[in-house]
Amino acid sequence: MILNDTIVALATPSGAGAVAIIRISGNKAIEIANAVFRSVRNKDLTKQKTHTIHLGHIVDPSTSSGQVKILDQVLVSIFKNPNSYTGEDVIEISCHGSVFIQQQIIQLLLRKGCRMAQAGEFTLRSFLNGKMDLSQAEAVADLINSDNEASHQIAMQQMRGGFSNEIAKLREELLNFASLIELELDFAEEDVEFADRTQFKELLNRIEFVLKRLIDSFAVGNVIKNGIPVAIVGEPNVGKSTLLNALLNEERAIVSDVAGTTRDTIEDELTIGGIGFRFIDTAGIRDTKDVVENIGIQKTFEKLEKAQIVISLPNFSKGGAFETGKIVSEIELLKNKYPQKTIIVVINKMDLLDESQISNLKSQISNLLFISAKKNIGIEELKNTLLSLVNTGALRNNETIVTNTRHYDALLKALEEIQKVRFGLESGLSSDLMAIDIRQALYYFGEITGQVSNDELLGNIFANFCIGK
Repeated sequence: MILNDTIVALATPSGAGAVAIIRISGNKAIEIANAVFRSVRNKDLTKQKTHTIHLGHIVDPSTSSGQVKILDQVLVSIFKNPNSYTGEDVIEISCHGSVFIQQQIIQLLLRKGCRMAQAGEFTLRSFLNGKMDLSQAEAVADLINSDNEASHQIAMQQMRGGFSNEIAKLREELLNFASLIELELDFAEEDVEFADRTQFKELLNRIEFVLKRLIDSFAVGNVIKNGIPVAIVGEPNVGKSTLLNALLNEERAIVSDVAGTTRDTIEDELTIGGIGFRFIDTAGIRDTKDVVENIGIQKTFEKLEKAQIVISLPNFSKGGAFETGKIVSEIELLKNKYPQKTIIVVINKMDLLDESQISNLKSQISNLLFISAKKNIGIEELKNTLLSLVNTGALRNNETIVTNTRHYDALLKALEEIQKVRFGLESGLSSDLMAIDIRQALYYFGEITGQVSNDELLGNIFANFCIGK
């Protein structure tokens, strides 16, 4: 990747639309745009102020016939360095959204000296030019991919620098003490201490507390970012597919009185209170000789392993007989097999039960939910129960929440090094040995914000971006 040339890419989604935006960035961006732009007022783009918009036409002066060819009427926006997204000169051409027009303009710009941008290259240049740190750059991709209120809120906070500022502050304080420790090494023969050990211990305790809080937040952040997987399980014909349809408020799954209708898992997403949930309707669990149905049942157990929450629909009636004991044993079996998972026990078809049967179940099994998926009774209560299982306290209080696996890994390693430093301090370890662990902790802090980076790391991060961003 050459970072001193001029790049171009479509900044809006590919395909036809009302308007498309073509973005150019680099030291020749304005010059190249000016070569193909004819202002309605004969303006020279190279002489215009930054953050101005100009109406005109994109023209191709190099046609085979020798005549100037008008490609489209456009608006050209100018952003001069360093006051642009990338920190370079940036031109944005707003043209009509025809795919043909987009291709014609981009091909013209390529002939005039631009290069097609690679995935994430605009944001990479922004990072390299000091417009944002690495964690903020990663938040740009998260913001683009956010599909619910919670993930959007977290990405916005990180892009504004909330996470970066917290890490940078800790790193700076640790760096100050590290400098004093390093200074002591220069006066090793004098046996002096420049770093106050009591204050240093207090700092290490504070850093350890913050790191643990950030690490713990990943459990919430990860599910908010990727959606919380919820498996709906039970015997055939207990109403799993009907429940999925009721939750999604659409006919997503086929509903039939025939047992074994659902042969494969069906997945769909729903946002509840700003949190994304991924519901999985599974094949009914039973003994069967049907080969295809058996494959579906096997997939049910695979999805159960991956789910964070399990909605269990026991079969309260078999052959017309009410079997409370059977329900209790089913629930106990599920809880024993998956002790780490949150299990919500839902009695469907409550409209078929009388008050005595409901009271009997409530007296023997705690925290039961009674619904009728077919008649849409109790669905909102089930949604509220699901939402209550997500710890959104940190989100409501606008606290920093970690969602990035790379950040999580760096925080774990930084915590390990800080604990080594604290142990060394309490054990009376020499300054030179403590300095090694401090440097390593500073390294992992720097990895998060990009103060420490390499080409391979940057390549892996920005390869996940869309082209044009």
